[in-house]
Amino acid sequence: MDYQIARHNMVENQVRANKVTDPLVIAAMEEVPRELFLPESKKGVAYVDEDISIGNGRYAIEPMVIARMMQIAEIETTDVALVIGAGFGYSSALLSRVAETVVAIESDATMVEKAEKILQDNNYDNVIVVEGDVVAGYPKQSPYNVIMFDGAVAEVPEAILAQLAEGGRLLAVVREAHKVGVARLYEREHGVIGHRDLFDANVPYLPGFEPVESFVF
Repeated sequence: MDYQIARHNMVENQVRANKVTDPLVIAAMEEVPRELFLPESKKGVAYVDEDISIGNGRYAIEPMVIARMMQIAEIETTDVALVIGAGFGYSSALLSRVAETVVAIESDATMVEKAEKILQDNNYDNVIVVEGDVVAGYPKQSPYNVIMFDGAVAEVPEAILAQLAEGGRLLAVVREAHKVGVARLYEREHGVIGHRDLFDANVPYLPGFEPVESFVF
């Protein structure tokens, strides 16, 4: 399989076709090989327009969603970004081609080890993968100019919103229980965090961020 041709077709048919025009985002999507960040058995479907299971309840979310969120985040080359849920590192690698530094928090020790190896072996030197509680974010290196979730959340924890810098942007797909997911932008301006909904996106939940089911008696 010619992955380079498949990747180019993905950019043309999935990314550009969904109103992504930012040249830095397009370049990142063209450059970063998604197949490197998938299990061996899934490499052949690396460029399909869907979320791909990477094990343990985790998914590499569809490239179009990542690309649209990156464009809306208006990432600058001096920005420090935080990725919640590193997985095998695909989203982190994409952000690293635009931001100055990327911190990726991941709770699964095996995935941390795998992500570190893939990123180091392929010279993504401005990505730092940290093992820890994804629900808490990574306040040690905060504040961040950009925060992105690599999976859907029922809600964004206040503890993670607190890690946004002034002027910072947080992107997440928010899926309340039994509702359609929506990509949402949170921004901190003059110390106040506001948000607005962007587009529908039904990516799988990031483990730890699922809705808490309530029982009606």
